[in-house]
This record gives sequence, structure tokens and C-alpha cells, in this order.
Amino acid sequence: MKIESTNVFVGPNMFARFPVIRHILNLGELEHWPTVRLGEEFMGPLLEILPGLHEHGCSYREPGGFVRRLREDEGTWLGHVMEHVALELQNVAGSDVTFGRTRSIDNKPALYNMVFQYKDATVGREASKLALDLLHSLLPDDLKPKEAPDKHWDFPEARDRFIRFAQRREFGPSTASLVRAAEERDIPWLRLNSYSLVQFGQGRYQQRIQATTTGRTSNIAVELASDKEETNGILRDLGLPVPAQMLVRSKREAVHAAERIGYPVVVKPLSGNHGRGVSINLRTAEEVETGFAKAADHGRTIIVESYIEGFDHRLLVVNGELVAAAKRVPGHVVGDGKHTIEQLVDIVNQDPRRGVGHEKVLTRLEFDHQAERLLEKLGYDKSSVPKKDEVVYLRSTANLSTGGTAIDVTDVIHPDNREMAIRSIRAIDLDIGGVDFLTKDITVSYREAGGGICEVNAGPGFRMHVAPSEGTSRDVAGPVIDMLFPPDSPSKIPIAAVTGTNGKTTTSRMLAHILKMSGLTVGLTSTDGVYIDGKLSVPGDMTGPVSAQMILRDPSVDAAVMETARGGLLRSGLGFQECNVTACINVSADHLGLRGVDTLEDLAKVKRVPIEIATDAAVLNADDPLCLQMADYTDAETVCYVTMNPSHALVKRHIQAGGQAFVLEKGMNGHMITIYDNESHTPLVWTHLIPATIEGRALHNVQNAMFAAALAFNMKIGLEDVRQGLRTFDSTFFQAPGRTNIYDEHPFRVILDYAHNPAAVTAMCGLVDRFEVEGQRIVVLSAPGDRRDEDIREIAEIASGHFDYFICRCDDNRRGRGQDEVAVMLKNKLLENGISADNIEVIPDEQEATTRALEMAETGDLLLILGDNTKRTWKQIIYFNSGARSPSPANKSGSVIDLPDTGDFELADHLEIISDERGVRIARDEGD
Repeated sequence: MKIESTNVFVGPNMFARFPVIRHILNLGELEHWPTVRLGEEFMGPLLEILPGLHEHGCSYREPGGFVRRLREDEGTWLGHVMEHVALELQNVAGSDVTFGRTRSIDNKPALYNMVFQYKDATVGREASKLALDLLHSLLPDDLKPKEAPDKHWDFPEARDRFIRFAQRREFGPSTASLVRAAEERDIPWLRLNSYSLVQFGQGRYQQRIQATTTGRTSNIAVELASDKEETNGILRDLGLPVPAQMLVRSKREAVHAAERIGYPVVVKPLSGNHGRGVSINLRTAEEVETGFAKAADHGRTIIVESYIEGFDHRLLVVNGELVAAAKRVPGHVVGDGKHTIEQLVDIVNQDPRRGVGHEKVLTRLEFDHQAERLLEKLGYDKSSVPKKDEVVYLRSTANLSTGGTAIDVTDVIHPDNREMAIRSIRAIDLDIGGVDFLTKDITVSYREAGGGICEVNAGPGFRMHVAPSEGTSRDVAGPVIDMLFPPDSPSKIPIAAVTGTNGKTTTSRMLAHILKMSGLTVGLTSTDGVYIDGKLSVPGDMTGPVSAQMILRDPSVDAAVMETARGGLLRSGLGFQECNVTACINVSADHLGLRGVDTLEDLAKVKRVPIEIATDAAVLNADDPLCLQMADYTDAETVCYVTMNPSHALVKRHIQAGGQAFVLEKGMNGHMITIYDNESHTPLVWTHLIPATIEGRALHNVQNAMFAAALAFNMKIGLEDVRQGLRTFDSTFFQAPGRTNIYDEHPFRVILDYAHNPAAVTAMCGLVDRFEVEGQRIVVLSAPGDRRDEDIREIAEIASGHFDYFICRCDDNRRGRGQDEVAVMLKNKLLENGISADNIEVIPDEQEATTRALEMAETGDLLLILGDNTKRTWKQIIYFNSGARSPSPANKSGSVIDLPDTGDFELADHLEIISDERGVRIARDEGD
């Protein structure tokens, strides 16, 4: 059994609405070995090694269901077993994942689609690798592949290594609690690195945290909190209880300071955290010197301060309110009169809540210099047996990161102590801060019980409050999220997703233009690149999840328009969990036979993914049956139909029921886009007033405009802004490169379009037919090499009856085809359809084919170029020298430049008419 290919879906996809990994598995010979044939020699050890598999419900949806599948009838196949093992390994490592699905691939024996959920993609992939190794190791020797682990392979060791790897990838307790709080409030989040940098919200509404430091945390406040001397002085000046303190840089100065302050004292580094380098209750000069040496390992400047008797308390203040208080107890063991201290430490570390560092809510106890020193003070060592109930401390500080425990005291803290903590954090100007307060009794005012503030912490840990050793767990993350996103404040920008086979890019650009005209800063992903506020940010085909997340991470963006293509959906899914509005423009033959998408129905399932996650509106093409069927799969509040048929029976019933529709209706002056919504009837705009429709001739752009208007309307854009957006969007190369770009500065008209499938070619042929042409119609025809033979022939079939002359070419990237294979296939089909060989040329190179078409075009001709490298082709078109031929009659503005006869100069006999990329006409004397 081996993994043939892997897809990591980062968001909603055709398998689930959450992230999953998909493997294509090849079972090979194991296709003939279901679990019952492998027998108990295989199943018994598997269930013993991973007992959690007994809890998997599988298709029975109850514990034990998977085990039943293993043993009943003919059993189940190893691809299905691997799915469950990959899930269980993630569960063992701490990820709560349950979804999986394994299905055989039609007409491909031994090949299976195996899909399983993950929380962290890297951990998920490692889980599947370990699952494969485990299953191979359990197979009989005669079935084991050469890739199987050798007989010395130790699964428990490999499992533990995997768990440690997974835990290193996990969020710490503080960050995890903040993420959970955001999810509870339906606030989206993105992990920005492999550690604890997280973005909450989208676009302009985003807020960031690094552990418990927020983007609003003042840098000055963090610096003050890190400077213990400065903090002590500020709090002392406000009359808050702080210990006497002196700054020293040598052992001699440290001893002198201790004598001035008075023993006992504390010695600690000026800047430090987690109790590192701190020594307390020092009573002699020798102890102070030892403490200084320890502190010096963590900084050059050392603090000596008076030692305050009492218990260590952490008081957590968020946004000016105390939200939790915990009594912290240093790492210790409690004697039972039987076990040695070393044995008691082992017993304590068996607590499943204890781990290494911050990976769990408690940290393992460790023996080190400090533990040995404290035991030595008591006259103990590791082998000593403490008396029953005797508490033996192994740490002098109560930090959880060194093995301490926490007891929640939020409900019993005295109001004076509460107010003291709040004043302290405000004095340092922290939005989130922790006060370390020493007192014998937190229930008594510090004014009576004494005590003092030993530290103020920026970025305080949450785990002692979220999961205390004793007492009530506190929701400390909630107040942080409420501070960043007060109730009723936005966290999401409006997102529009546009999918379909043809028209996605133009519709996306139209919608982005409408939104920009209404005053929004728009992020757009498209096949041309990522655009921010109309400016190209990243060029290339950017229609997948990576580009979507670029938009959502940009802090300037008010609204997002995501062109969503088949390729990105099949490779990685969506880059967002939900969107406000979605449109599916059409589903027609394109890319069939690739990536397991063989039929239009398969393609429709892929295109349906964005429709399934729309929250506000799903805009569907009522004239396309496959789009129409998607209405059954959306949970959006509104289903809006777009139709160019005003007599559409289903749309009429939808309108009568109060539904929403955008309908193309014929009036006295042409065709009007009309809105029906909740029994209202609103004319929007005449199609001939939309420049991109070329006075209504380009019906495909009429439809695109209807979709853009419907999406904008459901994004609550005003009708005047929608009208203005449509009226100011044209099909120039600047606004819609490669989409029905018309050039009229030659004596003949040129249309450039990226049409590359039968439906798109049909639309362009229809447009050509609607122009009055005095000369002949010429086409530069092609098809992508990775399309099926029947799709390539269909493109030639469609073009046959619409042109007088055909130039057949190939794309630069032949995509597995021969040098002239596509062009010859097109020619042969044209010949079959009765086109004379005299009217067909094969020129495989795109640049040469374009040049030939431009050179042969005469005055009054119409030239349609179906381009691949549209930027290069457009430059060829506009810089082509058409000589002295008269301009196209269709060019109403003309190309002749009238210069006044001033008498100051004499015009040459010949002028060349050229233009730059902006369409500016220039007269140049050829003799100059």
C-alpha cells in the first residue's frame, strides 16, 4: 500500500466544510486482503496498540462501530483502516478530530480516495505516515512491502516521538484559550507563524496577539514591566505596596545592599521571567553571593530587595478589570512516610496534566541546582523519606513553568487587593497585565495584612486561571477578545466569491469596480493577480486559498472579491470558512478529464463548494440547470436567480413567492436589467449603457453585469452606486485584460479574448455575428493542450460557421501535446465541416499566428484573436503598423489627426498612425 498523491485542503472543499487531507492510496496486492482475510493476527495487535479505535463509531455512528466493520462479513479494506488510524493518532496527540471518508475510485482497481480531518496540516501528514508504517508492520511477512519498517521498529517510541512533535506544533494554553474564545464569538482567526502570532478578524477589522500580548499593548508599558526597578519606583510613588529595592552589579554591592535593606532578602535579575535566576529568603552574605551568581546567568544588572513573607498570588487584570486571581504554590511533594523524595517526584509527574514546559496545564517537576539547594537546607537529598503529610518544596518560586500549582481565589480576594492590582496595571499602562502579590492572606486588605507587589508582568500566562490545580476555571480569554472586539463591533469584512466556468474574472472585476466606486477599499483575487484598491499587488493566476488569505490579512481592505477557480478548489479548497455572497455563473465543459473531474456533474460538485458556505445570498444562473440545482445545497438567507429569459417559469414562481431575481427584460429602448425582490420591481440599467456590453451586443457581458449587480445588491450597495459602477466599467485591456478587448485604431477591428473552452468560444462567435462587417471575418483559433480531444474538436465545430478565414495555432505551453498537434486537430475538424483548405492556415507559434492575422487583415475586416499570452498579444495588436490603410468605419472617433495649417511647418507626405497602451493617437513624420 502506498500514497500516490496528497492534497491538503486548508478550508471548505468538496469533501467537507473544514480542513482535510486527501490521499490517493494504491492498495496494490492488498486490494485482495480485506481485514477478515488478514484475520485476528492483524486486527488483535492493532486494537491493542491503539485501544482508542474501540470508540470510533464509523458508519454506525456509535462507539464500537469501526470494530464491527473490521470483523463483520468480508470486513473492510486497509485504506479505510488507515483513515481511522490517522485520526486516532491525532487524537492521542491531543487533536480532537473525527471526520474521515475512504472510497474506491471508479474504474481504477486498488485506488482509493482517503480523506481525514486535521487541526494542523503538518501533524496530519505525519499521522498518516505513521499510520502507514504501523499497518505495514502488522502485515504477514509475505505481504509486507519493501517500504515496511524493519523488525526492530519500535511503535511506542515512534508514537511518543510523534506526540512530542505534535505538541510542539500546538498552541500554548494561553493562545489556545484566546482562539477558543474567538471561535465562540464567531470571530475568524489565522495563525501567522508556527508559534503564537495570531490574527483575529479580517482586513481592516483585524487585531493581532502574540501569546497574551496584543497589538494594542504599549511598547513603553512592556519595557517598564520588564524593568523591575523602574516598575518598583512608579508603584512606590503612587503609594502602592512594594518592597525596598536596590540595583547592584557585583557580589560585593549585593551583600552591601542586603545589609542596608535588612535580611532576609530576594536576589533576582533586573529583566527576567518565569522565575529564572530568582533566589528568595536569603539570610546570610554567603547566600546572597550565591544568589547573585545565579541571577547573573540571566542578566548583568541584579536587584536586591526585601523579602516579604506570604503566599505568592497572581492577579490578572484585563482592560482595567481584575478577571482572575490565583494562589501559586511552588513545586513540591507531600511525604507519605514510605516513598523517597525521588519516588514522590515520579508519582507527581504521572499526573496526565503535567508535561514539558508549557505543552500542558502543569509542568513536570525536575531536579536541578535549586532543588538540591533547598533539600540541602532541610538536611535532605533525593533518597530521603519525608514524614507523612510533610510538604517538601523543590522550588523557591511559584511559577507554573517550574512545576508550581495554582489555586483559584478570585471569589475571595479582598476588594482593596483587587483595586490595588487594577491601579498597578493602570500605572504601567498595560491592557493585559499580571500582578505578582505576596501576602499571607489574600482575603484581608493589604493595608492590614501587609504584603507587597514583587513584579508586574506584561504578556502574563493564562493557564493557571484556565486550568487551576484547585478551584474554579476562569474565562480570562473572553474579556481579552471582548476588549479587542467589543460586542456588536465587526470582525469580518464582506466577502464575495465568484465561481463558474466562464465569466468569473470579468464578473469579479465588475463587482470590485462597483465596490470601489461606492468608496470601499477592495481586495480582489483573479486569474490575473491579486489587486488591492485597483492596484496589482501580486501578478499571476491567484484564485486559490493562498491569495484569498493575502486579501484577508491586508489591514487596508474593506471588502473582498474572490474569484474562485476549479484548480484551486481541487488542489487546496477555499481560503475562507464562509462568505457573505456567492455566485455561480455557469457550468460548462472545461478541464474535464483532469483531477478526477470527468463529467459536468463532477464539475458542478466542485463549483458548488462556495455556494454551500454563503451566509447572506447565493446568486445562481437560472438558465443553467446545473447551477439551478445548487439552490438545494445552500444555507444562505437569500437565493437570487439571474435569468436572461423573462418568461422563465421557475423564476416567475420564485418572484411570486417574494423571492429575489435579476431579470433581463426587453423594453422600447433596448434591454433593461430589472430587480425583483420581496414583491418589489426595480429597473436598474439599460444594457446598452454598460460599456462592457458593447452597446448590448456582448450578451456574455450582459450576463456578467447582471451577476455583478446581484452580488453588489446583496452586499447592501446602493442602487445608484451599482448603476455608476456598471456605467463606468468597460472592456478595455486596462480594466479587463484579455476579456473582449476591442481595438479600433487599425483600418480593421480587432477583438482579443481569452476564450479557451467551447462555451466561451460560442459567446465570442455570437458577438462577432452581431457586428456589421464590410470585409471578411478572420479568427486566430486555438485550445489548451490539456483539454480532451473532443473538447478541442468542439471548439473548431463551433467556429466553423462564423468566419471566412482561420489561422490555427497552439499555446506556448503545449501541455503534453506535440508541437503542432492542437492546431492540426483544429484544422482537420474544420476540413470535416466543409471549410476549404485555402481558408485555413496552421501556424503553431502564437506570436507568428497573430502577426500573420494582422498582416492579412484589410480595411473593414473583423479579426478575432483567441489569445493565451494576452499581454504579449495585446502589445502586438496596438503596436502593429497598419500602414496607410484607412481606419475602420466602425471607429466613430476616427484615427486621422487634423493639424491646423499655421504656416510654420510643412506636413510630410506620409504619417504613421500609432498608439500607446492607453489608446492615445500620435502623428509621426516618417522622415523625421
